[in-house]
Amino acid sequence: MKRMPDPSKPPTVTLVGAGPGDPDLLTIRAVKAIRRATVLLADDLVSDGVLRYARKGARIVHVGKRGGCASTPQEFIHRLMVAQAKAGERVVRLKGGDPFVFGRGGEECDALREAGIDVEVVSGLTAGIAGPASIGLPVTDRRHARGVALVTGHQQHGREAPDWAALARSGLTLVIYMGVARCAQIVAELVAAGLPPATPAAVISNACSADQRQALCTLAMLPETVEAGGFASPALLVIGDVVCAAPAWGASDVALAVAAI
Repeated sequence: MKRMPDPSKPPTVTLVGAGPGDPDLLTIRAVKAIRRATVLLADDLVSDGVLRYARKGARIVHVGKRGGCASTPQEFIHRLMVAQAKAGERVVRLKGGDPFVFGRGGEECDALREAGIDVEVVSGLTAGIAGPASIGLPVTDRRHARGVALVTGHQQHGREAPDWAALARSGLTLVIYMGVARCAQIVAELVAAGLPPATPAAVISNACSADQRQALCTLAMLPETVEAGGFASPALLVIGDVVCAAPAWGASDVALAVAAI
């Protein structure tokens, strides 16, 4: 039966952060929104465990978006959200991590508001925090780092790349999303800018999922570690002295290798 719009209620779309993968990391507010939805537009990185919270009969539309892979055009997603909301559906745009951390949430909010659609945003736990935490790695620690920079390693066509030289001088922990494909170039720029090759580093793939893998190494060894381990997207690079706070750092041969440099 076709759902008829309620003229007393303005059309609304809810952008929901599904977290990094583990459904146990969803917020209560996110679960409530997912259960209310009649239509869910879900990114590729949203796990089946998260989708199990959908109500019976809800329509789940997979609108894949993943760096370096064939993806649903962003403009199509905008049109679909608008059309479904105006048709009276309770629409949830379900995004991996947090909608406003490399999730194109700002673009989608703008498109919806321009179409006269109200927007609600439900924040989610981003992989850049949860992934390192899953291996006991705090991205900030007053003994090692005064802050953290979340940055993309993917250079969008026509846009400037991050200022790696400035980031190298910042003293911040660097958490790099979508950086494995350009790992060697990123490391070369950081080292050229003065970041010591012995700086602790980590790579974490499929954070907070059953398929999670990670490795610790030095900055100089990061490209080799990524390649030898077959690490691929979705993956994070974490660079900075705070990586040595991870329990596995002291239990591995990496600390000895660093001390020898």
